[in-house]
Amino acid sequence: MSSFFPPSTIGVLGGGQLGRMLALEARRSGYRVVIFTDEPTGCPAGQFADVEINAHYDDAEALRGFLSQVDVVTAEFENIPDACLQAVEAVKPLRPGRKAIYTTQHREREKLFLRENGIACAEFRIVETGAGLEAAVAELGRPCVIKTAAFGYDGKGQCKVNADTDLVEAWKAFEGHHAVVEQWVPFVCEISVVGARSVDGRMATHGVVENQHAHHILDVTIAPARVEPAILEQALELWEAVAEGLDYVGTMAVELFVTAEGKVLVNEIAPRPHNSGHYTIDACITNQFQQQMRAICGLSLGDPSQHTSAVMVNLLGDVWPSEHVHPDWSPVLNHPKAKLHLYGKASARAKRKMGHYTVLGDSIEEALESVEQIRKAL
Repeated sequence: MSSFFPPSTIGVLGGGQLGRMLALEARRSGYRVVIFTDEPTGCPAGQFADVEINAHYDDAEALRGFLSQVDVVTAEFENIPDACLQAVEAVKPLRPGRKAIYTTQHREREKLFLRENGIACAEFRIVETGAGLEAAVAELGRPCVIKTAAFGYDGKGQCKVNADTDLVEAWKAFEGHHAVVEQWVPFVCEISVVGARSVDGRMATHGVVENQHAHHILDVTIAPARVEPAILEQALELWEAVAEGLDYVGTMAVELFVTAEGKVLVNEIAPRPHNSGHYTIDACITNQFQQQMRAICGLSLGDPSQHTSAVMVNLLGDVWPSEHVHPDWSPVLNHPKAKLHLYGKASARAKRKMGHYTVLGDSIEEALESVEQIRKAL
């Protein structure tokens, strides 16, 4: 397969912060970037693109115009209509390919992929009716979790089934759609692996990080994870199995549960750079967005080694005093080992990811202590 060197043009489907950070790295290296998004003009990614095309993903004419300007295409989020993916892949190299995006944009397809490839995950059932839900819960036991098959992220489209949950009421939120019912995993830790796979199948991972969530949204990532070597080994093996099974090209994240018995289970796959990999921008020789650029352009992967301990903290709109008024950033910017990253979003709202900051340290303990000081001041 051909390689694309600067000043080739990278096309990006999607206009969010992941596309923004990819565009920054690509343009720094001399690539042109064209964004295709259904977001309004001036979206986070568009602010750093050479060209921003604002149209619906089913706009065939706009898509043809986009494809005429680019050499290779990637996606910065997975919920892109399959017809769009097919149209792109018929004309230009799409990396990761349609198979990977199509599989991972839908929980049912993702879970079936894991099962078919013998990749460890929670026991699950696919349900389409209230009766199917009752049968699944009877088999899996309570507690368990109902998850919508499509468009679920940051805890959206989920319902925990407890001992006293009324299944008839619970199903009302899912009626008319497929859902996945998962056996409850009493995990002791949530971790993830972000890595990249090249066109020729070579792989490089950023190691294993520890994730802490608040209200189902990633709050803090600790890198490296404070887990036993056996856990690290399982996590990396699972990441590689997923990447191989999807014939993946690009940066990918796999979110995982760690059980009290020391078993590691795949929770979700993200076919793109990931929130838990943002620390790599400041703490690694080659960050996750540079790896994405290298992989999709058919280049050799960079050295992903981490050169310092790091803690990444998400900044949600809840921190903003009002929709258009920023917080006082001095606690972050006056800290000698803190790095602030804002995403250029026009307005803040509760639970919206507006940015993040990463604190570096000679140890995890030092970085965590600094994070606590900054959070109190913010």
